[in-house]
Amino acid sequence: MKPRPISWCIAPEGEPSFSEKAYRISLQDEGGGEYIEIEDAAGKIGINPEDWPHLKEAIEVALQHCREDHPVEPT
Repeated sequence: MKPRPISWCIAPEGEPSFSEKAYRISLQDEGGGEYIEIEDAAGKIGINPEDWPHLKEAIEVALQHCREDHPVEPT
C-alpha cells in the first residue's frame, strides 16, 4: 500500500480551511474512473478571475495524480 494525496485546500493566507473564501479540490471515483471535484463553501463553483491562477495550479497538480486506468468520458 502507498499513500497518495487526493484532496487539496486553496484558501487566502491566514484563512482557515473552512473559510467561505476557501476551495476544496479532490479526486473522486464512483466506479467510472477518477475525476476532479471542486467545491466552495456554498457547494457551487464561483471562480473569481484573480483566484483562477491558484486554482489552475492546484487542479494541474491533482490531474497529475489521476490514474489513467479508466478515463472518464465527457457527458
